[in-house]
Amino acid sequence: MNHLKVYSVLLLEDEIHTRNYLASLIDMHPQLSLFHAAADCAEAREALAGGTPDILVTDLGLPDGSGIDIIREARYQHHVPEAMVISIFEDETHVIQAMEAGATGYLLKDQAFDELGDAVLSLMAGESAISPRVARFLLRRFSPPKETTQTQETQASDHGLTHREYEVLTHISRGFSYQEIAHILNLSTNTIRAHIRNMYRKLEVSSRSEAVFEASQLGLLNLKDK
Repeated sequence: MNHLKVYSVLLLEDEIHTRNYLASLIDMHPQLSLFHAAADCAEAREALAGGTPDILVTDLGLPDGSGIDIIREARYQHHVPEAMVISIFEDETHVIQAMEAGATGYLLKDQAFDELGDAVLSLMAGESAISPRVARFLLRRFSPPKETTQTQETQASDHGLTHREYEVLTHISRGFSYQEIAHILNLSTNTIRAHIRNMYRKLEVSSRSEAVFEASQLGLLNLKDK
């Protein structure tokens, strides 16, 4: 008999009604368990000191700090595999800072109320969980100028990336899901996953946000050009 994998979720949300509602969504989901529901950064740090959840789901504006700091600590000090933002903020500063800190998903709160469970499972499966409005912003933000694309692809080759892996990288940076990239490139989803595994290995990263950030640091993507 096959048993569904259950993922533990650390929830960080200061607004009590929102926190209780999201916690109830997690509790009711057959593949999620509530690791802890924290009201502030201090409580989240306490929870992390006591164990490692599968995913952190956090707001950004908190009474005693920023969720971005907790994302960074969870991902790099406590080795939490995934981190997803739920926020009302969809501006450039918050989105980019969250990704650079290690966020692997970004949902606006109105979407999180309806799609939190599916979004968490998508992240745990290595897929995308980004609100459409944020994805459109990322598409504009990360789209490299046409005149530099050839130079950047040459640089990608210098770092061991194949032409196809670089194509997949650019689409990941624009917020597309694995299925969407497969459709765009006319490849199977399994082939896209294989390219992404190879790309992660070559860039020495383990998530989409890390891949985009590392590629930008190497000059393979332009994060500052609109």
